Amino acid sequence: MAEIITAEKMAKSMREVSVAEFFEKNRHLLGYENPTKSLITIVKERVDNSLDACDEANILPTIKISMKPTTADRFRIVVEDNGPGVVEEKVPLAFGSLLYGSKFHRLRQSRGTQGIGVSGAILYSQLTTGKPAIVTSSTGKKINVFELSINVANNQPKVILHKRLNNPDKWCGVKIEMEAEGKYIERFQSIPEYLKQTAIANPHAHIIYDGPNGRTDYKRSVNEPPEHPREIKPHPHGIELGILRRMILNTNTKSVIGFLTSDFSRVGKGSADQICKLAKIDCNSNPKKLSTEDSDRLHKAMQMVKLIAPPTNCLSPLKEKTIVEGLKKELQAEFFVSISRSPTVYRGNPFQIEVGLAYGGALAQNETCKLYRFANKVPLLYNQSDCAITEAVTEVDWRRYWLTQSTNALPVGPLAILVHFASVWVPFTSEGKQAIASYPEIIKEIKLALQDAGRKLSKFISQQRRDRERQIRRQIFERYMPEVAESLSKLTEKDKKIILKKLEYMIKNKTLIKEEIEEKKDETDEKEA
Repeated sequence: MAEIITAEKMAKSMREVSVAEFFEKNRHLLGYENPTKSLITIVKERVDNSLDACDEANILPTIKISMKPTTADRFRIVVEDNGPGVVEEKVPLAFGSLLYGSKFHRLRQSRGTQGIGVSGAILYSQLTTGKPAIVTSSTGKKINVFELSINVANNQPKVILHKRLNNPDKWCGVKIEMEAEGKYIERFQSIPEYLKQTAIANPHAHIIYDGPNGRTDYKRSVNEPPEHPREIKPHPHGIELGILRRMILNTNTKSVIGFLTSDFSRVGKGSADQICKLAKIDCNSNPKKLSTEDSDRLHKAMQMVKLIAPPTNCLSPLKEKTIVEGLKKELQAEFFVSISRSPTVYRGNPFQIEVGLAYGGALAQNETCKLYRFANKVPLLYNQSDCAITEAVTEVDWRRYWLTQSTNALPVGPLAILVHFASVWVPFTSEGKQAIASYPEIIKEIKLALQDAGRKLSKFISQQRRDRERQIRRQIFERYMPEVAESLSKLTEKDKKIILKKLEYMIKNKTLIKEEIEEKKDETDEKEA
C-alpha cells in the first residue's frame, strides 16, 4: 500500500527559489535555447549594454569583440567598450546578480530594462563551462579586475579575485571575458548578421569584430551621439490597479491631489480635481489612508478623465537621415527612402514607428524581401513570424507599389524593409526579447508608415519602368531613322543629313513633352494619395 503523504511532510520540502536558480533551469527564456543562439545572445546582451552606457554618457561608442574557439564546442568571448565604466563597489552586483540594474523603473527609451542581460550571459557561461567571468572596469581612475561567478542559491555575486591596477592612460570602460558552450555559424541568424544590423541602426558606433573567420570593421558613418531621451513619470491611462496601489503606499505626498499632480505626467490641478470628484474622494485627504474601494474608484476615474498624451522627449528615434545613412552603409541599392511617424501612445506608453526601404541594386530580384526588425535600436533576429512588425508588413498590399506578393506573405523583389519601434516600454512576447506583441495601435502605425514609404517607392519604380519603355521606343526609332531619312531624301530630293537631324529633334522633343505629362500625373496621384 502506497504511503500517504501529509501536508506537514509536503511543507518540509517547500523552499524559496532564487531568480538565478529559476533561470538556470529555464535558460531558454533568456534566449539560450540552442548552442547557436546562445553565442549570439551573449554578444547581443553585452553590445546592447555598451551602446546604452555610451549613449547615456554622450560618448561615441567604440566596441571591440573577440570570439575564439577553445575546443570544438567552446568559445572565449571578450567584449570591451569605451563607456563611462562602473564604479568599484557596484561591479559585483551589476554583473553577478540577476534583476539588478538602474533601468527597470525608468520610463525612458533604452535598449535594456530588465537587469538580466549580461548577468544572464555570465550565468549561462558558468552553467556550461563551470568557469568564472573576468570583469575589468574603470571610470578613469584605478582599473578594477574582478573574477566572479553567481551564487545561484541566493542570486548574489561570488567574488573569487579582485585586483586594483594603475591606469596611466586614464582608460574608461568595461571589458568582460567569459567562456561558454556554443556553435558558431555565419548565416542569416548569426553574430555577423546581428552586428551588421546593429551598425545599420547605430551608425554612430564603431564596432570591431575579431571572429573565428577573420576580422570585420563596422566603421561609424555619423560623428554625433544620438539625442538623449528624458525620463518621464507614468501616465494615468497606462497604470494598472495593482501598480497604483503600490504607488500610493510609496508616495511622499500628503494629499491625493498632490499625489496625482506630482507622481504622474500630464495631470494638472484641474484634471486632478475632476478625477477626485468622479472617484468621490476628498482631494485633500492623505493618499496612504485610502481604502481598497477608494483606490479602485480612483483608478477607474483616472481612465475616464480626458488627459493630454504623455510627453515624447523620453524617446530617441533614429530619424530619417540616420536610417538612410545606415542602409546606404550596409546595402548596395539604387533607391532609399525613410519615414518617421509622429509619436503616439499605447496603454499610456509613448512610442514611435520609423521605417526605411532600400530597393534595387545588388538586392535579389526573385527572392522574398529582407526584413530588418528593430526595437529601441536593437536587431530582432528570431521569432519573426510571431512579431507585430511582420504581421503589419504582410498586411500591407505591396502589389499597389509594383511588387509581387502572395496573400498574408512578405513581398517578393529586390527590396529591404527596416522597421524601428521606439518606446519607453517594449511589449516583448518573452524574456528573450525577439518579438513585439501585436497591439492594434502598434500594427496600425507600422502599416501607415510603410504605406507612406511605399508610395515614394512606387513613384521611383514607375519612373524606372517609363525610362525603360522610353529607351526601348527610342532605340526602335533610332534603328530605322537612317532608312526613313534615306527614303524621304529620295522622295523630297532634300539632303539626307538635314532630314536625319530634324527626325532626331522631333523624337527628342516628343520624349520631353511626354516626360512632363507623366511627371505632372505622378504629382497629382501623390497629392490624392
